[in-house]
Amino acid sequence: MSQETSPGRRGPRPGQSWLLVLIGLIAGVAGERLIVPSKSNTEVDRTEPAAQAPFSRIGNRIVVPPGSLLRSKLVVEDAATKEVARELVLPAVVEADPARTVNVMPPVTGVVVDLMAQLGGRVVKGEQLAVIDSSDLAQAISDEEKARSALKLTKQTLDRLLILEKTSAIAVKDREQAQSDYAQAQSELERTDARLRAIGAPMDQKANSRLLSVKSPVSGSVISLQVAPGAYLNDPTAAMMTIANLDTVWVTANVPEKDVSFIFTGQTVKVAFASYPDRVFNGKVLFISDVIEPDTRRNKVRIAFENADKALKPNMFANVTFVAPSVTRIMVPNSALLMTNDRTSVFVEVASWAFERRDVEIAYQEGAAAAIKSGLEPGERVVVKGAVRLND
Repeated sequence: MSQETSPGRRGPRPGQSWLLVLIGLIAGVAGERLIVPSKSNTEVDRTEPAAQAPFSRIGNRIVVPPGSLLRSKLVVEDAATKEVARELVLPAVVEADPARTVNVMPPVTGVVVDLMAQLGGRVVKGEQLAVIDSSDLAQAISDEEKARSALKLTKQTLDRLLILEKTSAIAVKDREQAQSDYAQAQSELERTDARLRAIGAPMDQKANSRLLSVKSPVSGSVISLQVAPGAYLNDPTAAMMTIANLDTVWVTANVPEKDVSFIFTGQTVKVAFASYPDRVFNGKVLFISDVIEPDTRRNKVRIAFENADKALKPNMFANVTFVAPSVTRIMVPNSALLMTNDRTSVFVEVASWAFERRDVEIAYQEGAAAAIKSGLEPGERVVVKGAVRLND
């Protein structure tokens, strides 16, 4: 009797089981290939986002966007105003007042036989300085004596002719000639007397007519001496010595050309001397030269000081501090300045994190800050640190 299989438990027919196994294996392999990512997908996943620029330019403006690392490198501050009393310190030297300084010239040629003056010594007016043996003096005295004798003779002749003229014993022309001779004798005597006065010889000097005593024309100190006993004087234009009255002295400073506008007449100054470290001498600018020295490119400025105690001596060195009146200046740190060729500029914030480059004119620099003459207004915000990064 044949057996029948139940419809609910129908199994594979003979010979089909191995086929089903093969199909399963093929399906598994295909599934594994489907989950392996392709090379193109791998490259897309590994691509990084583009790097952000530190700033961008929009016309003349430089804009630093949010998130830029450059924001942490920049420091922006207000351009502040400040009351500035500028001081200028310059070296100086003590000089004798030229209006109180006299060069003693030799009035005649000759030999110095005696010298009483000493370099650095003090003399008074009329004091004997030196004695000169001079043939010129002897000649001047001789000329004066001749002129005096001629005047006496012509006067006698004129008086005699005036008497004779009254009796008509002489011609008028003789009397006129006598008057002319007398006038010429008077003129010659006046000339010889003037010569003796210029020389400095006494009018009644008779004995030792070759010796001339040179006397001091002023009171003061001998600040220069160019003669010695035995020296022969043959140049009347060469000074024997220089005498200066040091009751008033000048302190002369040489101001650089660039600082000339800083100095004015009547300006208050303070003068310090190495010889007197504990003293400060206060004075005012008396004189400013109208000429710049061509070699040093400096301007001479003089301050006068009373010097009755002679504490200030010619050729002393000093430091002069010039003080200018206080002025309001816009001050920025030197780190804010950008130097390009012959111009100076700063970066000004015109909007939030937006900057424009602006040229400025510097009045002067003082320490780590600069005073701005033009180009900035008070309160404007300026890049004071890192500005060079915006200049790249």
